[in-house]
Amino acid sequence: MTLKELEIGKSAVVTAVGGEGALRQHFLDMGVIPGAEITLVKYAPMGDPMELRIHGYELTLRLADAEKIEIEKKKAAAKAPEGKSGARADSRKKVEHPGLGEGGRYHVKADEHPLPEGTKLTFALAGNQNCGKTTLFNQLTGSNQHVGNFPGVTVDRKSGSIKGYPQTEITDLPGIYSMSPYSSEELVTRQFIIGEKPTGIINIVDATNIERNLYLTMQLMELDVPMVLALNMMDEVRGNGGSVRINEMEELLGIPVVPISAAKNEGVDELVRHAIHVAQYQERPGRTDFCSQDEHGGAVHRCLHGIMHLIEDHAKAAGIPVRFAATKLVEGDERILSALALSQNEKEMIEHIICQMEEERGLDRAAAIADMRFDFIQKLVDETVVKPQESREHVRSRKIDRVLTGKYTAIPAFVGIMGLVFYLTFNVIGAWLQGLLELGIGYLTDAVDVCLTSWNINEAIHSLIIDGIFNGVGSVLSFLPIIVTLFFFLSLLEDTGYMARVAFVMDKLLRKIGLSGRSIVPMLIGFGCTVPGVMASRTLPSERDRKMTIMLTPFMSCSAKLPIYGFFASAFFPEHAALVMVGLYFIGILVGILVALISKNSMFKGEAVPFVMELPNYRLPGAKNVAQLLWEKAKDFLQRAFTVIFMATIIIWFLQTFDLHFQMVSDSQNSILAVVAGWIAPLFAPLGFGDWRISTALITGFMAKESVVSTLNVLFGSTEAVLAAISPLAAASLLVFCLLYTPCVAAIASIKRELGGKWAAGVVIGQCAIAWVCALLVRLIGMLFGLG
Repeated sequence: MTLKELEIGKSAVVTAVGGEGALRQHFLDMGVIPGAEITLVKYAPMGDPMELRIHGYELTLRLADAEKIEIEKKKAAAKAPEGKSGARADSRKKVEHPGLGEGGRYHVKADEHPLPEGTKLTFALAGNQNCGKTTLFNQLTGSNQHVGNFPGVTVDRKSGSIKGYPQTEITDLPGIYSMSPYSSEELVTRQFIIGEKPTGIINIVDATNIERNLYLTMQLMELDVPMVLALNMMDEVRGNGGSVRINEMEELLGIPVVPISAAKNEGVDELVRHAIHVAQYQERPGRTDFCSQDEHGGAVHRCLHGIMHLIEDHAKAAGIPVRFAATKLVEGDERILSALALSQNEKEMIEHIICQMEEERGLDRAAAIADMRFDFIQKLVDETVVKPQESREHVRSRKIDRVLTGKYTAIPAFVGIMGLVFYLTFNVIGAWLQGLLELGIGYLTDAVDVCLTSWNINEAIHSLIIDGIFNGVGSVLSFLPIIVTLFFFLSLLEDTGYMARVAFVMDKLLRKIGLSGRSIVPMLIGFGCTVPGVMASRTLPSERDRKMTIMLTPFMSCSAKLPIYGFFASAFFPEHAALVMVGLYFIGILVGILVALISKNSMFKGEAVPFVMELPNYRLPGAKNVAQLLWEKAKDFLQRAFTVIFMATIIIWFLQTFDLHFQMVSDSQNSILAVVAGWIAPLFAPLGFGDWRISTALITGFMAKESVVSTLNVLFGSTEAVLAAISPLAAASLLVFCLLYTPCVAAIASIKRELGGKWAAGVVIGQCAIAWVCALLVRLIGMLFGLG
């Protein structure tokens, strides 16, 4: 039978893994291998995907992918004699492991030529997602961090020097599950370690989920780089009655192992000392061969060593560790094959060696390598880990998930939680802080205005400073509290593990428009503000999904458009104002869905990234981590506010203040902006609002959507004049246009940063075209019903 046919609560053993390419490799890397025991926990509320338990952790999988995995029902185990729990029952009794931060007795022969004194030691910090990597990075570096991008990709690159060691630099690599290039994060990690050759690796492992995490450890060891293993969350293991034999683990792995608690900053100093030592003296892993000595392991062992002898010179020339290159060739890694530049004869010989191994082993090549690793991990864990009882964290997570991912409660809970987040952000905390900041900016503007007037500053300079910089940049700066507050709540939801559940719940719905469940979060944030929505898309694992999500996010009506809706709805449709506003939100969503359906069959052809994702236990987020994230988001926004937005503000001020002869104007009607608006106005005539003043307001709306209403009031003089100038049908058409046309300059700056200038320009042009067509449709339908 297939995994899709398994009943809830039942267990089975995997017999074969179907599929092909990177996705199948990803299944294997996640532990879905022949012989693994797997239990179906539940289905998502909409019936797809499913939640499974394998190797002691929760994994999500779509039904279409589960159909490719063959299983057989688990046979009942023979009852062990009383007092015995297996072959190693005597050796598995509880033991006291060293205290947090106390390494074992690791000794390995150091390089006879340690690195010269004063050499800069560079470290890669690598680990699975949700293993506490960011927390450890913050503990190691404190405020000594700088953020950039890895070359050629928009994956964040966070680096910093270790506190107390200025001659070091540690780079926080993206959270990954293996060194197979399944996602851009995995590729970035691999290229960094192989290409930039750090002097050491700090591998952080979640000790509460050790089997899952050690899979990456073994691949990192194959890279033959000095390495130290940080067993994180050891306080939880100990608290739940478990323990780890650190000395035995070090002996079997051949690298230093240090138990730590990153959240409590326990054991971190000892970890740093070990890392500095192995990097300084270039102490490489004591073993890179993980093949067992039985007949199955022997076949894989002979295969790998045969390939290693064959490619040794090529691997050396390419700068790739030979053992790592050999395992990747067996797995069918095209990038490694290309980098080695093998002759056709060598490729054929390697293929013969692999085919012989498959015949002896009884498994295909990729499954044989994955099985070899997990077999070693199982033996290592049997020898060195005393398993805790079910952890308090897992019990708590199961209870919470009954509500938050329950069949009938998941979606109401999600709507309630997100509603509360938006209410607190836009009506309570964020709004209050925004009001305070606006008050402060207002006082500062008035004070500067008085000073400039008393000093008789040139009128143009005066206008530039007050109308251009203070009013322009100030209006955008006032959004900083909203963005920080929103990210505060979202980081809480992310760090607790809830956002992974949201993706699980919403995946089936989003897959219909060509996206995966993970895209729901950035689009939801877009209802508050497009800028953080675009920034949140970085968490998506595939470039296709990320681009598509960023393109759709501006269709989610942001809060900055509310003043426009409120003004026109109360002025033209006072009896149906609420209905009009709700209708606009739904029109935005429907147009977004329509654009997604069209683009998934054209510019974004292909399926959404498969939904293979770990569901971590719920945990309380660390205050330090949240504070660090908020500072980074605020800094990012401020940098944009004083660069791109600042320049755009000055340009709009200039166009609004001067005429074509570069004389200052007292009436905006004579400005360059009015002339430009006059050129554009005929474009809007078919939509019912061909007045140059409305065109001017729409242009200033590119700066900040709120300025549309203020510009209309300035140019028309009063609300009554606006009512007299356009009809209710034209107002409806204008509302739809304002809903859908180009996002503000801050959002475009975010899109440019994430995807580049061409994409940003494409979004501006594309959304303006879509807005024009939709506004025309509204007008034509209205005229059809005699509402002109």
